[in-house]
Amino acid sequence: MTETNKVALVTGANKGIGYEIVRGLAKRGVTVLLGARDAGRRDAAVAKLAAEGLDVTGVPLDVTDAASVEAAAKTIEERHGRLDILVNNAGITGERSQAPGAGAVAEVRRVFDVNVFGVIAVTDAMLPLLRRAAGARVVNMSSSVGSLADMTSDDSMLRDMPAALGYPVSKAALNAVTAQYAKHLRDEGIPVNSVCPGYTATDLNGFSGHRTPEQGAAIAIEMALAGADGPTAGFFDDAGRVAW
Repeated sequence: MTETNKVALVTGANKGIGYEIVRGLAKRGVTVLLGARDAGRRDAAVAKLAAEGLDVTGVPLDVTDAASVEAAAKTIEERHGRLDILVNNAGITGERSQAPGAGAVAEVRRVFDVNVFGVIAVTDAMLPLLRRAAGARVVNMSSSVGSLADMTSDDSMLRDMPAALGYPVSKAALNAVTAQYAKHLRDEGIPVNSVCPGYTATDLNGFSGHRTPEQGAAIAIEMALAGADGPTAGFFDDAGRVAW
């Protein structure tokens, strides 16, 4: 299946799952804008994908910098006039202890700046461009560690994970952001969904995951290319719906 003439932006995409989302979408005929803040890594990733014959262009984008987000939106408007797909993939786990009682407010705030506020900033900036596209959609890269159901279940594998106020809480907040954008855009026919890549080997977890980045990217690509009858306001992994 090809998706010619569609334009997608993937944030935090110079490596790992984001890179494979870009690659997967481009292989399906999508014109993909690879958003990343590091110019050298961004250019290297674009060159590697271009060597495969894929239609990928780099876009400078730091999701925590308002001027950078505004400039990215202006660049996309000038080059393409619209945006069909937005994948909010940029995310960090944070450093140092984020345990309750550890005085981690500053680090938790840094995680939220990327994982939550960055998503809001980019999505708001891209909304005018998404509204110009026929069948636009938004995909937010979340994680099952942000599932409130799993956090509070005695049967969940998450039960024995150390308590942390940064990454898992930010992903729970991101899921709420997804639900609110889905509500806001429902009548305009723009689906908004969260996805979980599974435990994927990336530098976020010291490459300890058992899934490859390509496997982790699959659900985001699926949701990005879902048809008009696709879902909205949902949380999904490869196996289907994930409990909020």
